[in-house]
Amino acid sequence: MYRALPKIGLLGGGQLGRMLLQAAVDLDFEIACLDPDAEAPCHSLAHTFVHGSFQDFDTVFAFGLNHDVISIEIEHVNIEALEALEKLGKKVFPQPHILRMIQDKRLQKQFFKDHGFQTADFILIESAEEIAQHLDFLPAFHKLGKGGYDGRGVQSIKNATDISLGFKEPGLLEKAVPFVKELAVIVARNEMGQITAFPTVEMVFHPTHNLVEFLISPAEISAETEEKAVSLAKSLIESLELVGILAVELFLTVEGEVLINEIAPRPHNSGHHTIRANATSQYEQHLRAISGLPLGDTRSTCFSGMLNLLGEAGFTGPVKYEGLSDILAIDGVYPFLYGKKITKAFRKMGHVTILGDSRGEIEQKAEQVRNLIRVIS
Repeated sequence: MYRALPKIGLLGGGQLGRMLLQAAVDLDFEIACLDPDAEAPCHSLAHTFVHGSFQDFDTVFAFGLNHDVISIEIEHVNIEALEALEKLGKKVFPQPHILRMIQDKRLQKQFFKDHGFQTADFILIESAEEIAQHLDFLPAFHKLGKGGYDGRGVQSIKNATDISLGFKEPGLLEKAVPFVKELAVIVARNEMGQITAFPTVEMVFHPTHNLVEFLISPAEISAETEEKAVSLAKSLIESLELVGILAVELFLTVEGEVLINEIAPRPHNSGHHTIRANATSQYEQHLRAISGLPLGDTRSTCFSGMLNLLGEAGFTGPVKYEGLSDILAIDGVYPFLYGKKITKAFRKMGHVTILGDSRGEIEQKAEQVRNLIRVIS
């Protein structure tokens, strides 16, 4: 039976949008992107690229009117415009009321608590000064309610002397949880209620910049823990009734419990490897979910890893990838460059997916790649 594919309007034109566009080619989706950066990674790849703010009501509303489905590659968009489009009958996935909750970590944490999803203990606070009233709760992390992204908006507060490092705006104080691993599950749901999950991955974060530096799949965990993690992610997306992709970041505690850390309602850094390592990538899965198509097979076809390519400290300017030829000579190593013309310290400029027959092989190749490539100017 013939079924016309919807015209998709994507808020955001960064690297996630770029990889979404690459997945869209195979099924001939027509996708337009809206981004405030005229030179955003999607600007030369989208069917239509609109230069404008995805935080401005009028711009988002006008953009959405021209499309059947509106989706996102970044959460920090104008929710009121999406709600107005939804009232006109436009399909907005993920749904605006879910985005509104996820935009604010305070509401996000409260949702977990109110719906019985295990997460670290937390206290809602209005500013860093309030931390002094909760010294017995330390060590903890002070997280901004709104605006945090890619590690920004999170500050470790170990004791009273760290209070000055906190934020002035409303946020939450989250109890530091003793954990043995940080995990993530990418889960998807379509309009018909079909739900699939990718195998759990294990993440290693940059020690100071709080963003994923390396991941490995599958995670080295027991079958029981895998079941807990996947079941939790599936239950969460079902409870939200979210349509699209949901990334669920988790802690595996020393007691063997699985706790939700944070969630992202879009393709995510913890799923980049799926482009090469899984039967269906997270990007294709997102397109299937928001367009009403059956979800794809999520199984892993091999062991895999992913390294973020971050701009080297001390370099700002036109980007150069030192050592690119060297890593391309290694079997099972696949760089993905984001098309950003200017590098700066710790900016995400690309990633490298690594495939192999064992966890040890992935770790060995990852160390090779780390030592060979630098993003400089």
